[in-house]
Formats: sequence, C-alpha cells, structure tokens
Amino acid sequence: MDNSILAIVVPCYNEEEVLPQTNQQLTALLNGMMRDGLVGEGSYILYVNDGSRDRTWQLIEQYSGNDQHVRGLKLAGNVGHQNALMAGLDTARQDADVTVSIDADLQDDINAIPEMVKKYNDGCDIVYGVRRKRTTDTFFKRTTAQMFYKFMTSMGVKSVYNHADFRLMSRRAVDALCQYEERNLFLRGLVPLLGYKTDSVYYDRLERQAGESKYPLSKMLSFAIDGVTSFSVKPLRLIFDLGLIFLLISLGILVYVIVALCEGRGVQGWASLMLSIWFVGGCVLICLSIIAAYIGRIYTEGKHRPRYNIEKYLK
Repeated sequence: MDNSILAIVVPCYNEEEVLPQTNQQLTALLNGMMRDGLVGEGSYILYVNDGSRDRTWQLIEQYSGNDQHVRGLKLAGNVGHQNALMAGLDTARQDADVTVSIDADLQDDINAIPEMVKKYNDGCDIVYGVRRKRTTDTFFKRTTAQMFYKFMTSMGVKSVYNHADFRLMSRRAVDALCQYEERNLFLRGLVPLLGYKTDSVYYDRLERQAGESKYPLSKMLSFAIDGVTSFSVKPLRLIFDLGLIFLLISLGILVYVIVALCEGRGVQGWASLMLSIWFVGGCVLICLSIIAAYIGRIYTEGKHRPRYNIEKYLK
C-alpha cells in the first residue's frame, strides 16, 4: 500500500470534443490505481484550462463538481502549452507527492502511468514516457519529428529521443524545475538538466480520439526555435564559421580576378556579381535573424513578467 498522492496534470486548449472521453478514461485509471493501493486516496486529476474559447472550462467545472478527485485550474488568458503545463505542475506540487503530465488528446498511452508510478516507488524522481514508434503519425509529421530531435541534438540540446511532455516527476524534481525562471520554456530540455535519478517507460502512441492537433507546422517551427535559442549558442558559432567560409570564397575570387587581369582576360561578371550580392545578402539577413532571436529572448527574460495568471482554482 502506497500513500503517495498523485496528480495527473492535463493542459487543455479547446478540447471540448475529446475531454469527455479523456475524463472517463483518466478517472477510471485513477480509481483503479487507488483501489489497488498504488497511489493514495487523495490523488486527483488537474485540468489546466489555457484560455479555451469553447466549452472546455464548463466541462471541467462539471467534472470537478461531480468528482472529488477532479480539479480545475483556469488561467487568465491563453499562455501556451508549456506555460500552462508549468502552471499545473507548480500548483500540484503544493499537495501532491508525484505528478504525471499528459496531453488531453490521450495519444500517449495512459496505461503507462502505473508503470511510471512503480518506477517512482523504486526510487526514480523522473520517469519519461517514450514512444516505441510513430506509426500513427502521417509521413510528414513522422519525418519532421525525427528531423526535430536530430536537429536539437546537433545543436547541443540535451533531450530524450521520441519523448514529448508525457512524464512523471517527484515533488522535489518539480520544486527544482520551478527554480528555473526563464520565460521561454522548453520543458523537454529543462527536465534533463535537473540531474535526478531517471528512467523511461516505452509505449505505442495512439490515434487522436477527437478534435484536431494543436501543434501545426508553424507552432512546431516556433517550438524548435525556442528550444535551440533557450539551450544552445551553437547557431551563433555557426555564424562565425559561415563568415570564415565567405572570407575564403572572397580570397578565391580575388586570386581569380588577379590571374584574369594578368592574362589580359576581361571579367564579364555582371551575372555572377549580382548572384553573389543576392546570395551574400540573404546569408547576412539569416545571420541577423538568428542574432535577433537571441536578443528577443534576452528582451523577454529581462522584463521578468509572470508566465501566467490564475483566474480560478477548483479543488
């Protein structure tokens, strides 16, 4: 019999279609875990409403009123998935011994949660939910996701391959995470920095039951940029390398021009000149945009604005 209080933190943004199935499955799982003595009777599900525009919050209020093991946290506006998840973790650590974060679409297999808790009971502070394969994803999503993880690794960002935000964390691990005050959150990179004992649970990713993905290509690209600029200065070093390459190219062109003049050959390089100008100009703009991304993050961090504001907390 284990008396550890478990909080399952579920960020929600316009999840009206999928939330009834999600709540049914999660409450059944939690009740089973409490009945089997795997977690304490005070365990609960915490839905975090991230400024939804549909009936998501009304459903959360309904579930919370009907079940003492369901709670709701309403944020004052939409702050993004990572900030909403952080709000849930920060709130849950007040009375929960261990938290499990999972997305509302339940594509991550909830049957992996009991195994996570068992690894926690064996002494692990962090347990990652890792996908065995991505057969349920489209070819485009699967390819871009693999490129994303490889790109993050190449940029020096420490992350777990095929792991998103489905993870278990002990209270002391969440306490340590909350000491990281940056506003540009990339939890997949932050959590591995904590250094506590970790393990992984492997599962097969499921099809989304209803609704649509909240991470289109534009958000995935923005997420990748946030991850790289929050944890790596390698792009800045690449700019220096690129400058050296251009310098070598320009020296090569200079040698060519001198040889051509000595041989009496006229240089009719209008086309090549224009091409070079556009090429170098494009590279300069790319380099400036990379530098601007870092400056923008320094600007955001320097203001020290709160990540979120809580409008209502239903216990």
